[in-house]
Amino acid sequence: MNAPATLNELFYQAMDAYSDRPVALRVKRGGTWVDISHADLLEQVAAASMGLLALGINAGDRVAILSENRPEWAIVDLACLTARCTDVPVYPTLPAGQITHILNDSGAVAIFVSNREQLDKILEIRDQLASLQHIIAFDSNATGPGVFGMEELLAKGREARANYPNHREQALQVTPDDLATLIYTSGTTGKPKGVMLTHGNLTSNVVAGLQVLSLSPDDQCLSFLPLSHIFERMAGYYTMLRAGVIINYAESIEQVSPNMIELGPTVVLSVPRLYEKIYARVLENALSGSKLKQRIFFWAKRTAERWADYALAGEPVPVILGLKKAVADKLVFSKLRARTGGKLRFFASGGAPLSPEIAKFFYSAGLTILEGYGLTETSPIITVNTFDNLRIGTVGKPLPGVEVMIADDGEILTRGPHVMKGYYHLPDATAEALEDNGWFHTGDIGLLDADGFLKITDRKKDIIVTAGGKNIAPQPIEGLIKTNRYVLNAVMLGDRRKFPILLVVPEFDVLRAWADETGLSYTDDADLVANPKVAAKVEAEVKKSLRGLAQFEVPKKMVMLSQDFSIESGELTPTLKVKRRVIEQRYADQIEAVYAEAEGGAHDLDGR
Repeated sequence: MNAPATLNELFYQAMDAYSDRPVALRVKRGGTWVDISHADLLEQVAAASMGLLALGINAGDRVAILSENRPEWAIVDLACLTARCTDVPVYPTLPAGQITHILNDSGAVAIFVSNREQLDKILEIRDQLASLQHIIAFDSNATGPGVFGMEELLAKGREARANYPNHREQALQVTPDDLATLIYTSGTTGKPKGVMLTHGNLTSNVVAGLQVLSLSPDDQCLSFLPLSHIFERMAGYYTMLRAGVIINYAESIEQVSPNMIELGPTVVLSVPRLYEKIYARVLENALSGSKLKQRIFFWAKRTAERWADYALAGEPVPVILGLKKAVADKLVFSKLRARTGGKLRFFASGGAPLSPEIAKFFYSAGLTILEGYGLTETSPIITVNTFDNLRIGTVGKPLPGVEVMIADDGEILTRGPHVMKGYYHLPDATAEALEDNGWFHTGDIGLLDADGFLKITDRKKDIIVTAGGKNIAPQPIEGLIKTNRYVLNAVMLGDRRKFPILLVVPEFDVLRAWADETGLSYTDDADLVANPKVAAKVEAEVKKSLRGLAQFEVPKKMVMLSQDFSIESGELTPTLKVKRRVIEQRYADQIEAVYAEAEGGAHDLDGR
């Protein structure tokens, strides 16, 4: 296949190349996995696309998609692209109030909703949506007055087929500069901004990615990150489609583990939260076993990590160490690989920094994580680790055709065909982020090593500057703390304060087990974290993770929270990034109390 220049070229080339293959997409319905072939996909996309045109939706109109991952998401996305519309993905976790701004700002004339729950959100705000003309529901039980069904749209398109004899040719008239999608950033501060991504932006990222990452029709992926997010959409959908990889839609986030065992995917894309949870669970299983089981596990872990040091450095592994690694594999790591389905070639990680400790553990276990870096505004991938160029602790080298530069203040800049057209209706914000010469300001701080690998140190806006003028990057420190099995989540605060403090959400299953074993009584999680002995235990565990930090980087005080941060509470973005300002406001009283206590000379986390 020739390299496509637009997403429509990419789609039609893939449909032609794999027309005889029985599976393009797979979804579980009624307890059975249902296959959708490339031929079926092509027919449904054409019907949906012509259905949109028959509704009077024109090229350039905006059409929103409010849905969880499922085949219909891909079908209507491709239908919009081939109808030369601009689609607007909306996170299904967003409440109705936050959806209003996105639909009004984009001027969406139609919206697809997956089910009754999503439809109810739109009906709640319907009278506030001046431009919205059509609502189309995937599930038949979500239809009703003023709501089209998906099957009704497909039937309308099939009936109108004769009116669009040159539909494919017209779809292929789209240019690389034409707007493909308008994605609203989940943003940790302020109102979401509409990122304008063109056909050329996204297609260039797919083509460049496939030059460095090996994918083929023999592969299968498991899709569970939201398709509303650019990482899953570009890497887990367009790239897989281009390479002929079977896309399996997980039943839900909770069913990812059993779905992996059922399907045996070869490629899985995720954010660090999944790997952190797997790592914590593995440690907990080992430590809850017998003394012999614990000794075997930690011997295997040390052995595999020594082996990894040689392998990552490209040096020959000593024979004895190689034999020990084989034993470690048989005793420990083969069981872990079996829990991923036993066929996994690699994980991919993006969206947030991945702890080097976790990355090395997975590599040692034969489950390589290829970490990359990018933003919605960059389509998204800027850099990625590959099997040929892998350096743990970095986010890899730039993709072909992508330029990266470090500004004088440490900010990462990038330039190339992957960089967005701009922010929708926000010329000032566009000018602030995008220079006239094409350099885009990422807002991240990092450095390029001598071999061209990029290392992210933190978000520019998240850097803590203490009252004494010390600069602290919180994300790497939070990552260290979250590797401890007693910690589920951690947020470091302290900008313009004398010293930083730490908000900690314990891993309650582990903490409850410890409390029960210790003989502590408690009524609920809030009562548990209020116990001084519990606080002392978690503080001791946190201290273990802080070894090696400079004294000014060590949080001096800890606040334990009785519940995790969530999207619903507004503390996390839909991509699970922490909204630090929201958290700081929500827990302001506890934070002020901790600083007041510190002024009184109370004991610090750093031992002083």
